[in-house]
Amino acid sequence: MADKIIYMDNAATTPVRPEVLAAMLPYFTEKFGNPSSIYSISAENKNAITTAREMIAGTIGTTAENIYFTAGGSESDNWALKATAEAYVGKGKHIITTKIEHHAVLHTCEYLEKHGFEVTYLDVDENGMVDLKQLEAAIRPDTILISVMFANNEIGTVEPIEKIGAIANEHGVLFHTDAVQAYTKENIDVEAMHIDMLSASGHKIGGPKGVGFLYIRKGVKIRSLIHGGAQERRRRAGTENVTGIIGLAKAAELAILDQKEITEKEKKIRDHLIARIEKEIPYARLNGDREKRLANNVNFSFRFIEGESMLIMLDGKGICASSGSACTSGSLDPSHVLLAIGLAHEIAHGSLRLTISDKTTQEEADFVVDSLKEIVEKLRNMSPLYEDFIKNSK
Repeated sequence: MADKIIYMDNAATTPVRPEVLAAMLPYFTEKFGNPSSIYSISAENKNAITTAREMIAGTIGTTAENIYFTAGGSESDNWALKATAEAYVGKGKHIITTKIEHHAVLHTCEYLEKHGFEVTYLDVDENGMVDLKQLEAAIRPDTILISVMFANNEIGTVEPIEKIGAIANEHGVLFHTDAVQAYTKENIDVEAMHIDMLSASGHKIGGPKGVGFLYIRKGVKIRSLIHGGAQERRRRAGTENVTGIIGLAKAAELAILDQKEITEKEKKIRDHLIARIEKEIPYARLNGDREKRLANNVNFSFRFIEGESMLIMLDGKGICASSGSACTSGSLDPSHVLLAIGLAHEIAHGSLRLTISDKTTQEEADFVVDSLKEIVEKLRNMSPLYEDFIKNSK
C-alpha cells in the first residue's frame, strides 16, 4: 500500500468539501424536522430548501420553480427521457441522442425502444463532437426529444450546446442535456442555450452522493416521477433529502464562486500532464477535443497496453485513476465512447482517464507521469504485440 494517495478520478466522484459538510451537519441532528410538517423546526427546513432551490436556479440562469431535486444524475436522466416519452407520445415516438452518452441515457433509450419508441444514435467525429448538420437532418415530424450531453464524462469534449439548443428550438423539439460533468465547470444559461431539461449531480462538485436535480423549463409537459405526497410540486413525492439538498446547494455556491480560479488551476495542470505524456511516452493518443475540453480532463490511449493492468499498477503506487466511466468499470468491454470516436478495440482497451481537481499539484502530476512512463514501459516489454511491432518497424 502506498504511503500517499494521489486522487485523479474526480469525474467518478469528489470528496465533500469541509464547508459543505459543516453546512450539512446540523440537518442530521438538531434541524431534523420533516419539511412537510407544520411546526417551526419543520418550517425552517422548508425555508432552507427554498433558499437552496433559489441559489441553484441562479447558477443556470433560471428561477426556483423550475428546479426539482432528485437522487442524482442517473435519476434525473431517467426522469427526463421516460416522462417526456410518456407525455409527448401523442406527437411522436422518435428520440435523438448520441453514441457517446452516459449509460443513464443510453440504457433508458434502450428501455424506450422496447416500448415502441425509435431512437436515432448520432455518430460523433474523432474528437467526440456532434455534427450539427447530421443532428438537424435526423429531426423528423415525429421527433419529440433531443438528448445530448453537455460534456463527455470520459474524454472531456464539450459539445456545442447553444447551437444544438437553437436547432431544437427552431424545430419545436424538446432539448435535454446531461450536464453532470459540466455543471459549475462550464458557464450554463438555460435560457440563452434553449435547454428545456438539464440533469446535474452533487457528488461531482464537492457535494454529497445521493442528491442532484433536474431543471424542467416551465411549460414542458413532463409527468411525475414518483407519486405520493406533494413534495417537489407533486412531481417527485417522498420526504426531501434535506441534508443532501443543503450540501448540494453549498457545493454549487462554492464552485460557482471559485469557478474562474479553479478552471485556471486545473487547465494549467491538465496541459502540463498532456504535454509531458505526449513528449515522453511514445505511441500515446490524446482522446477528446484538444481545445473544447473540460478543464480537468486528460484521457490517453496507449498502444500495446491493457488498461486494467495499468490501473492496478498505478493503484500500487497510490494513484487513483480510471479507464472510463465508473458506472461501467466492472465491464471487460472497451469504452463505448472510445469505440464511437473510431478507436480500434485493442487501442481502446489501453486507455487511461485522469481527472484532476484544483487541489492537484504539479508535483503530483509529475509523479503520475513518471510512474506512468515506468508502468507503460514495463507492460510493453511483456507484450508480444509490442515486440513484433518493434521488430517490424526496424
